[in-house]
Amino acid sequence: MQIGVHLPHIGRKASPEAVTRAAVQAEELGLADVWVSEHVILPKDAPYPPSPAFLEPILTLAWAAAATKRVRLGTSVIVLPMHHPVPIAKQLATLQTLSNGRVIFGIGVGWLEAEFSALGVPFRERGRRTDESIALLRALWSQDPVTFKPRYWATQIEEMRMQPPPSAPIPLWVGGSSDKALERAVKLCDGWHGSRLTAEASAPVIKRLRNLRPDKSFTISLRTSFDGKDPAELSARLGAYRDAGADHIMVQPE
Repeated sequence: MQIGVHLPHIGRKASPEAVTRAAVQAEELGLADVWVSEHVILPKDAPYPPSPAFLEPILTLAWAAAATKRVRLGTSVIVLPMHHPVPIAKQLATLQTLSNGRVIFGIGVGWLEAEFSALGVPFRERGRRTDESIALLRALWSQDPVTFKPRYWATQIEEMRMQPPPSAPIPLWVGGSSDKALERAVKLCDGWHGSRLTAEASAPVIKRLRNLRPDKSFTISLRTSFDGKDPAELSARLGAYRDAGADHIMVQPE
């Protein structure tokens, strides 16, 4: 089982120096990857997350990539349906090339309706927009020229080119534990990135996913938190996730 860590790019602790230090430390310690999260804009009195201060995730990973050589670079998660997929495809293809193939693109469907409204995206279409965006990303990364006529995005792509392509295929992991989210993971993605489930709660989900996608290329990843108080408890928790069948854990320090 591989282990990654969330970078300090949120709240008062976020700074260029902190991101660099954490990424370099993760690499020196032999961790598999470093991770970032996303909120673009939040209501003034939002109960969660605790801080509206988020450094932009893809730019943060580019900063971390420049300071490291081996550690992979993941998003946990980009709320894909909030973003037009064409510039996202270009940003990620560039990051994949500049980092020598280290990107993991973790996506989510989103939950904060006010954030969608601020970005001018219909909240109730977010699942369908996610599925369409996945298809468009894959087309932009693999076809030259590409033709794509989306239903939910006001764009038409007819015999167009986006170069250079990613230097290596970009694995796409999706979060969420609803039936629809798991179906999306199995049918459209390269992995599942569940958030904050206990090992006990994740075990039946992992079993279900393994039955539907038994191929070893499909990654099962879980995100968990750590308050720094009890390393022995964290070690036991990671062992429980491993025993439940997880391939990968991302730890977010609190």
